[in-house]
Amino acid sequence: MAPARAAGVAPTPTMRGGANNYRPGAPLVDRIGNGGFWMTGTVRRAGDGAPLPGQRIQIWAHTTEGHERDPHSHGATLTDANGEFRLEMPQIVPAFGQAHGHLAYDSADFETVFLRPVMRNPKDTTLRADFVLQPA
Repeated sequence: MAPARAAGVAPTPTMRGGANNYRPGAPLVDRIGNGGFWMTGTVRRAGDGAPLPGQRIQIWAHTTEGHERDPHSHGATLTDANGEFRLEMPQIVPAFGQAHGHLAYDSADFETVFLRPVMRNPKDTTLRADFVLQPA
């Protein structure tokens, strides 16, 4: 007999443009720059949707303090026991006509995923992005 498994949670696909200006190995940080804006989200496993603690998420964006290509505009954080992450950073501002962030899961246990969520309003002070990861 095999254990029952939920197969209803599909993995998150990489978004077009998500890897733009990606810098492998961005350091773990408590905050990027002077803060004031919050990037949040969750990380879960494909299939059963279980939260994934201790997963490294890299975040970068075009902000009031720098361009998304600048090393000081990049940082990484880890998910907590519930698979949630939060990282404070400077206010995201429009680049190429859209205010957007970049996020990456790029560790070895799961397939790499790059996200590029667009803000509904460039004056928003939070942006959420959720990952569902497929084991590598």
